[in-house]
Amino acid sequence: MSTNLQENGNLKKSSWSAKRIAIIAIFVALSAVGAMIKIPSPIGSIGLDSFPGYFCALAFGFPEGAIVIAIGHILSAAVTGFPLTIPFHIAIAVSMGVVACIFRLIGRGGTVVHVVVAVIVASILNSFGLAFWLLPIGGWALYVANIVSLLVASAVNSIIAAIAYFSLRNTKLVRK
Repeated sequence: MSTNLQENGNLKKSSWSAKRIAIIAIFVALSAVGAMIKIPSPIGSIGLDSFPGYFCALAFGFPEGAIVIAIGHILSAAVTGFPLTIPFHIAIAVSMGVVACIFRLIGRGGTVVHVVVAVIVASILNSFGLAFWLLPIGGWALYVANIVSLLVASAVNSIIAAIAYFSLRNTKLVRK
């Protein structure tokens, strides 16, 4: 029996519709553009690749946001030749997906206060928290050297996402 058949023999509708996949693809493409815009840093892979993921997390949900932000980070790292090695960048991408989910959890209330708190928490987690991935490679020196760049990039990415969300939240483009 096919996995798409329910007990009564009817086909069940997949949650991965063409529209949902298209939304993810469009925002991954936007992440690719953002990956080309870099924030100066010692490792070079920090850029504006994560605002589409943060926006998707708020506007469409956890899976969309996590997928877009993770792929966006991989694209940003690829542009610079994976300076921290591919396994570390994959770990960072997965961690950023978790941060996007936290961003959604805090910001989904939809009020300005919810989203501002989400921006602050995501910025702190994405800079001070995820920078711990740098410790095995470069120690505390690399960690400290990247904190300012990571904090600026995290704040800029999440603020752009918040502004875009507030601009579009009452339209048919955003899923409630």
